[in-house]
Amino acid sequence: MPEISRFFGIIIAMFYDDHHPPHFHARYGEYKVAINIEDFSVLDGSLPPRALGLVTEWAALHKDELMQNWEAANKKESLRSIEPLK
Repeated sequence: MPEISRFFGIIIAMFYDDHHPPHFHARYGEYKVAINIEDFSVLDGSLPPRALGLVTEWAALHKDELMQNWEAANKKESLRSIEPLK
């Protein structure tokens, strides 16, 4: 699972050729979550509220880049790193 960003102990990644809807994965300690790129809803898993808020804030800032990576992942192309939340 290629890592595309990392901030505040949170790792953001995408799988190649993953199932729909377009989404990304976030890990924070023992927590894991899959988040829909379109509306930032949680598809599976959970994160502590503060970490989920940071991930949602980051995703809103980088929605277009996330969709570009999703499309690249489905074509098995290289994914681009996305700037971390600061």
